[in-house]
Amino acid sequence: MEINAILEEAKSAIQSGKKRDEILRDIAGLLDRNVDVFNWTGFYLASEEEDRMLELGPYVGESTDHTKIPYGRGICGQVAESHETFVVQDVSQADNYLACSMDVKSEIVVPIMKDGEFVAQLDIDSHTKDAITTKHKELCEQICRELESIF
Repeated sequence: MEINAILEEAKSAIQSGKKRDEILRDIAGLLDRNVDVFNWTGFYLASEEEDRMLELGPYVGESTDHTKIPYGRGICGQVAESHETFVVQDVSQADNYLACSMDVKSEIVVPIMKDGEFVAQLDIDSHTKDAITTKHKELCEQICRELESIF
Protein backbone atom coordinates (compact mmCIF):
# COMPACT_ATOMS: atom_id res chain seq x y z
CA MET A 1 0.00 0.00 0.00
CA GLU A 2 1.28 3.47 -0.87
CA ILE A 3 2.19 5.95 1.91
CA ASN A 4 -0.77 8.26 1.14
CA ALA A 5 -3.20 5.33 1.25
CA ILE A 6 -1.77 4.24 4.62
CA LEU A 7 -2.20 7.79 5.95
CA GLU A 8 -5.81 7.95 4.73
CA GLU A 9 -6.62 4.59 6.31
CA ALA A 10 -4.99 5.79 9.56
CA LYS A 11 -7.14 8.95 9.51
CA SER A 12 -10.25 6.80 9.03
CA ALA A 13 -9.27 4.65 12.01
CA ILE A 14 -8.69 7.74 14.15
CA GLN A 15 -12.11 9.13 13.23
CA SER A 16 -13.87 5.77 13.69
CA GLY A 17 -15.26 6.61 17.12
CA LYS A 18 -13.62 3.57 18.68
CA LYS A 19 -11.91 3.75 22.07
CA ARG A 20 -8.35 5.10 22.18
CA ASP A 21 -6.59 1.77 22.69
CA GLU A 22 -8.59 0.14 19.90
CA ILE A 23 -7.53 2.94 17.55
CA LEU A 24 -3.89 2.60 18.59
CA ARG A 25 -4.05 -1.17 18.02
CA ASP A 26 -5.61 -0.58 14.58
CA ILE A 27 -2.84 1.90 13.66
CA ALA A 28 -0.11 -0.49 14.84
CA GLY A 29 -1.64 -3.27 12.76
CA LEU A 30 -2.03 -1.02 9.73
CA LEU A 31 1.62 -0.02 9.79
CA ASP A 32 2.81 -3.56 10.53
CA ARG A 33 0.84 -5.04 7.62
CA ASN A 34 1.72 -2.39 5.07
CA VAL A 35 5.36 -1.46 5.67
CA ASP A 36 7.56 -4.51 5.04
CA VAL A 37 10.50 -3.26 7.13
CA PHE A 38 8.40 -2.62 10.26
CA ASN A 39 8.75 -5.69 12.51
CA TRP A 40 7.44 -4.37 15.85
CA THR A 41 5.00 -1.47 15.95
CA GLY A 42 3.49 -0.11 19.10
CA PHE A 43 2.80 2.71 21.49
CA TYR A 44 4.17 3.76 24.84
CA LEU A 45 1.90 6.02 26.87
CA ALA A 46 2.83 8.57 29.50
CA SER A 47 1.87 6.90 32.78
CA GLU A 48 -1.11 8.38 34.56
CA GLU A 49 0.04 6.83 37.84
CA GLU A 50 3.83 7.24 37.85
CA ASP A 51 5.58 10.53 37.13
CA ARG A 52 8.09 10.42 34.24
CA MET A 53 7.32 6.82 33.29
CA LEU A 54 6.25 5.27 29.99
CA GLU A 55 3.86 2.32 29.99
CA LEU A 56 3.51 -0.12 27.11
CA GLY A 57 0.27 0.37 25.21
CA PRO A 58 -1.17 -1.47 22.22
CA TYR A 59 1.38 -3.08 19.89
CA VAL A 60 1.86 -5.65 17.15
CA GLY A 61 4.88 -7.94 17.24
CA GLU A 62 6.83 -10.10 19.66
CA SER A 63 6.21 -9.59 23.36
CA THR A 64 8.64 -7.30 25.17
CA ASP A 65 10.00 -7.19 28.70
CA HIS A 66 9.97 -3.39 28.47
CA THR A 67 6.47 -2.73 29.78
CA LYS A 68 7.67 0.34 31.73
CA ILE A 69 10.47 2.69 30.72
CA PRO A 70 11.62 5.69 32.78
CA TYR A 71 11.92 8.99 30.95
CA GLY A 72 15.50 9.43 29.77
CA ARG A 73 16.24 5.69 29.51
CA GLY A 74 16.74 4.26 26.03
CA ILE A 75 15.52 5.83 22.81
CA CYS A 76 11.89 5.81 24.00
CA GLY A 77 12.78 7.51 27.27
CA GLN A 78 14.90 10.03 25.39
CA VAL A 79 12.00 10.98 23.11
CA ALA A 80 9.71 11.33 26.14
CA GLU A 81 12.05 14.10 27.32
CA SER A 82 13.06 15.71 24.01
CA HIS A 83 9.62 15.59 22.32
CA GLU A 84 11.46 15.10 19.01
CA THR A 85 11.39 12.21 16.56
CA PHE A 86 14.46 10.02 16.85
CA VAL A 87 15.64 7.67 14.10
CA VAL A 88 18.41 5.13 14.68
CA GLN A 89 19.53 3.42 11.48
CA ASP A 90 21.93 1.08 13.32
CA VAL A 91 21.05 0.38 16.95
CA SER A 92 24.52 -1.09 17.58
CA GLN A 93 25.87 2.46 17.20
CA ALA A 94 23.37 4.08 19.60
CA ASP A 95 24.73 4.88 23.07
CA ASN A 96 21.28 5.03 24.67
CA TYR A 97 19.70 1.97 23.00
CA LEU A 98 17.59 -0.33 25.21
CA ALA A 99 17.76 -3.76 23.55
CA CYS A 100 14.39 -5.41 23.04
CA SER A 101 15.48 -8.16 20.66
CA MET A 102 18.73 -9.26 19.08
CA ASP A 103 16.95 -9.01 15.70
CA VAL A 104 16.34 -5.25 15.91
CA LYS A 105 18.69 -3.28 13.65
CA SER A 106 16.95 0.11 13.35
CA GLU A 107 14.26 2.04 15.18
CA ILE A 108 12.10 5.15 14.96
CA VAL A 109 10.30 6.76 17.89
CA VAL A 110 7.82 9.61 17.29
CA PRO A 111 6.27 11.65 20.11
CA ILE A 112 2.54 12.33 20.35
CA MET A 113 1.80 15.73 21.85
CA LYS A 114 -1.50 17.14 23.11
CA ASP A 115 -1.68 20.90 23.69
CA GLY A 116 2.10 21.04 23.98
CA GLU A 117 2.29 18.18 26.49
CA PHE A 118 3.86 14.78 25.80
CA VAL A 119 1.17 12.06 26.05
CA ALA A 120 2.52 9.05 24.14
CA GLN A 121 4.82 7.84 21.40
CA LEU A 122 4.87 5.55 18.42
CA ASP A 123 7.79 3.11 18.56
CA ILE A 124 8.79 1.01 15.56
CA ASP A 125 11.59 -1.55 15.34
CA SER A 126 12.99 -3.03 12.15
CA HIS A 127 15.10 -6.13 11.64
CA THR A 128 16.76 -4.29 8.73
CA LYS A 129 19.66 -1.88 9.16
CA ASP A 130 19.08 1.57 7.57
CA ALA A 131 15.39 0.70 7.13
CA ILE A 132 13.74 3.98 8.13
CA THR A 133 13.31 6.23 5.10
CA THR A 134 12.37 9.90 5.01
CA LYS A 135 8.92 8.84 3.76
CA HIS A 136 8.50 6.47 6.71
CA LYS A 137 9.49 9.25 9.11
CA GLU A 138 7.05 11.72 7.51
CA LEU A 139 4.23 9.14 7.54
CA CYS A 140 4.76 8.32 11.22
CA GLU A 141 4.95 12.00 12.18
CA GLN A 142 1.73 12.77 10.27
CA ILE A 143 -0.08 9.88 11.94
CA CYS A 144 1.12 11.03 15.37
CA ARG A 145 -0.15 14.56 14.71
CA GLU A 146 -3.54 13.08 13.81
CA LEU A 147 -3.51 10.90 16.95
CA GLU A 148 -3.37 14.00 19.17
CA SER A 149 -7.17 14.24 18.80
CA ILE A 150 -7.81 10.96 20.69
CA PHE A 151 -5.83 11.89 23.82
